[in-house]
Amino acid sequence: MSKRHIARKRFGQNFLVDQNIIGKIVNSIGAAPGQTLIEIGPGMGALTDPLLETGADLLVLEIDRDLAETLELRYSKQSNFSMLCGDALKFDFSDPSLPEQYRVVGNLPYNISTPLIFHLLAYKNRIKNMVFMLQSEVVDRMAAEPGGKEYGRLSVMVQYHCNVERLLNVPPSAFRPAPKVMSAIVALTPTSTAQADKKLDDALAAIVRAAFASRRKTLRNNLRELLPEQEIEACGINPGARAETVSVSEFVLLAHALRGSDHVTQEMS
Repeated sequence: MSKRHIARKRFGQNFLVDQNIIGKIVNSIGAAPGQTLIEIGPGMGALTDPLLETGADLLVLEIDRDLAETLELRYSKQSNFSMLCGDALKFDFSDPSLPEQYRVVGNLPYNISTPLIFHLLAYKNRIKNMVFMLQSEVVDRMAAEPGGKEYGRLSVMVQYHCNVERLLNVPPSAFRPAPKVMSAIVALTPTSTAQADKKLDDALAAIVRAAFASRRKTLRNNLRELLPEQEIEACGINPGARAETVSVSEFVLLAHALRGSDHVTQEMS
């Protein structure tokens, strides 16, 4: 880099600098020639360098114009590098210029990690797998089992769409500036069972959003506008239960009930 870049809080920038951790992340990604990777938030190129060395085709998405300009100057002559300067939350991952299947990687900014994961799940049919650096607490929520405070909307939706594998814990000292929280590497692999039914996906999203809208309320209350109590009972689920005790498979049963009922609302749009 020609000049030192000052991390910007509004972009949630914490740059990975630990070479040992970088090596472990790249090994876990397992990139190879013939693959296409989309790297979100390349920052100062900590992962970009070794990923390009694998021979994989790499498209990077960078929102910071100063960093994007520097990355373009640094890598533009490499045939397997391309870049877009923009917001990953607004990027169309179904763009026809992309290959039919690709992988997504990156050190995700903490301030957009959860909405970005939800955004990416909408494109699961195109994504072969995802490997991300995230706040450890977010990974805990993704992998949480029913019954605990970590289990919530993120847990259900990610586990329905993907297999979740926690790969590595990363201390704050691996970054500059050092964040105040622990980080973790997680691999998310979309499952074939969750790729065929868009209406069911929409129904599940509506059910889960409503069920966790007020964690202290029961399914009977939270789902009142979507499913009557009798239909919840017909799924073999106690209407007096709270959402945090309902398994992913049980939420899928409720989604099937909503999909087949006359109570479909604008929540599914």
